[in-house]
Amino acid sequence: DQPLVESGGGSVQAGGSLRLSCAASVYIYSNNYMAWFRQAPGKEREGVAILFTRGGRPYYADSVQGRFTVSQNNDANMMYLQMNSLKPEDTAMYYCVAGRYVADASVASEYEYWGQGTQVTVSS
Repeated sequence: DQPLVESGGGSVQAGGSLRLSCAASVYIYSNNYMAWFRQAPGKEREGVAILFTRGGRPYYADSVQGRFTVSQNNDANMMYLQMNSLKPEDTAMYYCVAGRYVADASVASEYEYWGQGTQVTVSS
């Protein structure tokens, strides 16, 4: 039983769509913050979409604003990332993460729990 398991990655042409899913254990899902981070080769980890699980509006990185949508299903302990209008610069390993006491939700090191990642590759 993995605490966080991502799925839904793959290869897609520019302009296409993918939907990532994150299955969380009940314990992990009880964390106050969950997010999608990504990391491309040679680049720092970037917070793509961040949720305060108790409510409020999600945060989106400027680079994905208007194209990505994060959602959750509390009954199923699931978090999703709908990615539309994909660009080659979206190519990265995408991680589902969770943390309880998060001082700065855009900082990767603030999150204690990380999934194994799912690869997204966008070709032009």
